[in-house]
Amino acid sequence: MADKKLTVVISQAQGKNPAKRELEESLAAALLMEPDVEVSLVPHLYDLSADHTGTMFLQAIRGDLVVLSWLYPRASHWVLDRQNIRGQEGLVELKEEIDEEEQEAEESNSVPYDNPERNKTIPNRKIYSIDLRVSSNPDDYLTEIKRIAKDTQVQTVQLGNMIQESPKPAQIEKYLKPLDIINAQKNNSAANDASQMEPTKRRWYPVIDYGLCTNCMECIDFCLFGVYGVDQGGQILVEEQDSCKKGCPACSRVCPENAIIFPGHKTPGIAGADGEVAGLKIDLSKLFGAPDALEMAARERDAELVADGRDALGVGVGVPNRSKVSQSTSDELDDLIDSLDAMDL
Repeated sequence: MADKKLTVVISQAQGKNPAKRELEESLAAALLMEPDVEVSLVPHLYDLSADHTGTMFLQAIRGDLVVLSWLYPRASHWVLDRQNIRGQEGLVELKEEIDEEEQEAEESNSVPYDNPERNKTIPNRKIYSIDLRVSSNPDDYLTEIKRIAKDTQVQTVQLGNMIQESPKPAQIEKYLKPLDIINAQKNNSAANDASQMEPTKRRWYPVIDYGLCTNCMECIDFCLFGVYGVDQGGQILVEEQDSCKKGCPACSRVCPENAIIFPGHKTPGIAGADGEVAGLKIDLSKLFGAPDALEMAARERDAELVADGRDALGVGVGVPNRSKVSQSTSDELDDLIDSLDAMDL
């Protein structure tokens, strides 16, 4: 018999940062005491491969889902989506505050590409993505999860019904015992190896935000490493993610809608933060001779081409036909310069 519980998944941080581990442990212990919540622990979302048992566990979850990870919520949502863990974006009130200027910059008039076939694969459930970097206080997350649990009605499927041919029930079952996993990781002993999660390795690949992507194909024209492809419905996709060059975010810089995310990048706008949409904000660094996004992307791509023994191509190949700085942005820069001149500094 199915019971009404909200599934909460804690995605562990990369590495062994003690402060992060302590927060994960405190949350897991507290959530286990909540009668309306089913809590599980998985490795870092971005590092999960398609055949990892953690991925299969997540794919087996039915109903609404809360995912706490060390990623921006937008990055978390689309990393899950890429692994066929899909749903509507749930409203999260616990999040990083965005100032008014960034909020205005986030708005775009572009219309995302409509793919009816893909839309059919999105179930009628909500996925709530919470960034574990927002607060170091476990109570803040508990309050938010309780709020979500109160607002949702979730029908969970019994474990036996979730399991298909692979993985084995025993492999999946360990994800339902988060404290066992944490204790095994703490002890790090051979006796506890059976309780630990299947290991992962750090990965690097682009994730597409289909809520923003207009299917302009500029990424597939720009990337020369075979990362991108097109599905049967004509929509862009990350086809060969392991062909991506580690540390290179060049395709993200050329995307006019900021629809390409590299969750592991240090720049918030590239890593999936809200409020930074390419082409909509004045880059004051241009006033001082710094390269614009397209020039920087071409340099990053050239570095990888040379590392592969190929010729550098610069901005002559694969660079979008759109102007490097839009006319509206150019006008804004001109107005800014005029204003500075008028101040007689």
